[in-house]
Amino acid sequence: MEQLKILVVDDEARMRKLVKDFLSVKGFTVVEASNGEEAVDIFFEQKDIVLIILDVMMPKMDGWETCKTIRKYSQVPIIMLTARTEERDELQGFDLGVDEYIAKPFSPKILVARVEAILRRSNAVNTDSVEIGGICIDKVAHQVTIDGKDIELSYKEFELLAYFLENQGIALSREKILNNVWNYDYFGDARTIDTHVKKLRNKMGEKGDYIRTIWGMGYKFEVT
Repeated sequence: MEQLKILVVDDEARMRKLVKDFLSVKGFTVVEASNGEEAVDIFFEQKDIVLIILDVMMPKMDGWETCKTIRKYSQVPIIMLTARTEERDELQGFDLGVDEYIAKPFSPKILVARVEAILRRSNAVNTDSVEIGGICIDKVAHQVTIDGKDIELSYKEFELLAYFLENQGIALSREKILNNVWNYDYFGDARTIDTHVKKLRNKMGEKGDYIRTIWGMGYKFEVT
């Protein structure tokens, strides 16, 4: 992955280091800010920041105000971190243009997965090919290989697998999968997904186990 720059904003140095360590392993460049005022200064000084991870409760300028200030000039993706889990706080974040809202405590691996998913959606990273756990998808050639061996998939199976890989580690509801793979105008039954997942798992062999069932919700693609 190319060296994309992410701004991590949190008044707790320990939290900044935790997030930085996990992002650095994935090849990201991380810059840090300990409060909102510092974050705004850094963001406008460094023009190549592609995403901001922003804590809510901070001195000098809190996350809400920081987000509001940046949103006046930029639509850079923002992930909001907070210890507060009330619905009105989450709705306030989305009203301000927050892309993701993650409550503390959180899994750093899930945070990184969401960062990668957001950057793929915003085209900050190349989406022509994706390779995870020995599974390689070439979107231009519409080909899939597993451990170097070609796998024949139907069009929807291909789209479904690509969606899983691009959202690695994120629990996906059947409704969300329908909306993104079958599009919003699809009025079919959610069982369509289950049928396609079953066929996809069979064609993937042992790696079909990477597609985990989340009972009562949907699925999660996770390389173990």
